[in-house]
Amino acid sequence: MDIRKEQGELDFLSLGSLVHRLDPGVIPFRKAKTLEIHVSGGEYNVAANLSDCFGLKTGIATAMVKYPIGELVQAKVREMGVTPFYKWFDHDGVRGPNIATVYSDRGLGARAPVVFYNRSNEAGAMLKPGDFDWKDLFGRGIRWFHSGGIFAALSQTTAPLILEGMKAAKAAGAITSFDLNYRAKLWASVGGAERGQQVTREIAGQLDALIGNEEDLQMGLGIKGPDVHGKSKLDPDTFFSLIDRVVEQFPNIKLVATTLREVHSTNRHSWAAVLWLEGQRFVSPTMELDVLDRIGGGDGFCAGLIYGLISGRSPEESLRLGWAHGALLTTFPGDVTMARLPEVEALAKGGSARVQR
Repeated sequence: MDIRKEQGELDFLSLGSLVHRLDPGVIPFRKAKTLEIHVSGGEYNVAANLSDCFGLKTGIATAMVKYPIGELVQAKVREMGVTPFYKWFDHDGVRGPNIATVYSDRGLGARAPVVFYNRSNEAGAMLKPGDFDWKDLFGRGIRWFHSGGIFAALSQTTAPLILEGMKAAKAAGAITSFDLNYRAKLWASVGGAERGQQVTREIAGQLDALIGNEEDLQMGLGIKGPDVHGKSKLDPDTFFSLIDRVVEQFPNIKLVATTLREVHSTNRHSWAAVLWLEGQRFVSPTMELDVLDRIGGGDGFCAGLIYGLISGRSPEESLRLGWAHGALLTTFPGDVTMARLPEVEALAKGGSARVQR
């Protein structure tokens, strides 16, 4: 991929919806007495990770609501060093519009995490084409533009907005990427699987890079392939077997990548990652992870991989940076990084968890 070398106002811009996640830790919600609040969003998480850990200049184009939860979210965005481009909404004091709420405990051992949502009257779902001045944004110089499937599925207007942004990014010479993140329940509310595939395929026609596992590729793009449920979750051949079919239908796509995760228990995972880049295949080592909080690990991988590529690292080193950063992110509470670049680089090179003195 031809990543623009010249520096502009931003290295990376995401388009997506911000949410706040309520986290009671290992206590199930029905027994919870206290909660932590994390600010999240699949697209935002990548921008936050690239800023806070990797030192890139990043931004987020998103919805923001004028009420106290909005102020809390804005503070966290500032804390992570992400430049916001907000479409503002007024809260009516009763029903919204709202910043969506995600409820997610961490589970423990044999007990899986439980995740549920309140996305009612969500401001992010109200975003539509024309809400952002893409000509002005990309005129400032942006090297990489990113969005994802969860945002695409929020309403009838969010996917057309993504497509509008992708076309503007391509016209401006930015790399375009998309995390498929296929969620059947979300697509069911806006037209079902058939519409999901239709709009995702339209977006895919504008992409340079695609993030998604075998199930994402099959369900999100309608690519026929092997039964993923009967295979080892760590088998890279299952993933690579789909790539030829993907690029045959979308020759514009130069990169496809995903994490491979075998869940033995809530807190014990086997973890690897794979990258297909312009016909070459790369596979990371497999790591045994002790997981504190699994939410955000995939976004951590995405950020490390993009950092490697945008900073001129080799494909193999870029994959390892994504693999290492995603692994480290599961050792922190919350959805965004607390890692430092030297820690990521050490683990990517085969480092261990020995005490650092």
